[in-house]
Amino acid sequence: MESCKTDGSASSVVENNEEFKVHVFSSASELLGKLQEKWKSGEKKPYPAMYSSIFGGIILDPAMMVIPIDDHMVHRGHGVFDTAIIFDGYLYELDVHLDRFLRSAAKAKITSPFPRSTLRSILIQMTAASKCEKGTLRYWLSSGPGNFLLSPAGLPTSAFYAVVISEDFKQHNDGVKVITSTIPMKSPLFATMKNVNYLPNVLSQMEAEEQGAWAAIWVDDDGYIAEGPNVNVAFITNDKELIFPLFDKILSGCTAKRLLELAPKLVEQGKLESVKTKNLTVEEAKASAEMMFVGSTLPILPIVMWDGHPIGNGMVGELALALSDLLWDDMVAGPDTQKIPVPYV
Repeated sequence: MESCKTDGSASSVVENNEEFKVHVFSSASELLGKLQEKWKSGEKKPYPAMYSSIFGGIILDPAMMVIPIDDHMVHRGHGVFDTAIIFDGYLYELDVHLDRFLRSAAKAKITSPFPRSTLRSILIQMTAASKCEKGTLRYWLSSGPGNFLLSPAGLPTSAFYAVVISEDFKQHNDGVKVITSTIPMKSPLFATMKNVNYLPNVLSQMEAEEQGAWAAIWVDDDGYIAEGPNVNVAFITNDKELIFPLFDKILSGCTAKRLLELAPKLVEQGKLESVKTKNLTVEEAKASAEMMFVGSTLPILPIVMWDGHPIGNGMVGELALALSDLLWDDMVAGPDTQKIPVPYV
């Protein structure tokens, strides 16, 4: 009999023809105890709260933050998700993220088990129960659990899950390196739908890390700049134009759209000449004066090197920092329409 080795641990190695004995949990309480072992340390819990429509409530014990193995989001990838930022005790841009969430669900043919108002109320109540004042709120709609078939037709109900992730984030003043991804990007239908099928994104990110880069940039079949693995990308031309790639083949980033609303302030101050969305070729993009990623928790991350060649002078540019300040100030002291207070108890 041939030995079978995986990670090298005693629990996963079968050697010398010895039969490996799999433990059988005799009760739910024994299994729960095993799950809770991971969280017995005094360290701060990274996931202070979860909601599950399957359980019908908010879960505070991280050992119980699970979803059924027969949920179609798990074994078929039939689910969508979105996020919102928890910042100083309020939810930033929850409504615009929730609207995009429901648009994604409609494209994926998933019907929510609750109306929008109830989803919103659940997310606010769960954030309050978490007592987390800085982090991210991530939530999913799934076609639901019930079987391992391909079609969701026989499932009893769709499912809604959400989790609070305790996370610190700050402005980025240092630049990063990127590469051009060789992993094929998603087709427009799936790229514009924020779905859970992130394998291309994962492989693209791994490819970048293997080459010592922070992330990779996708280029579409027509040779135009698309996006990063989970963030939008923007450019400052030598004529001081802020340009985002068109959103017709990529995800419509909520933070990117908010920056498009805020950036005209820099035009008024004479720092920018214009703000627009348009197609950019790789050659045009690499000739830009500044380049940056734009995403919820960044909110701006300057890019100084692409495929081993400097962007502009290879230094973090003043306009990238000015745009970062615009978004950060909006998160800190922006209009109430962007900020939903959390009624912590």
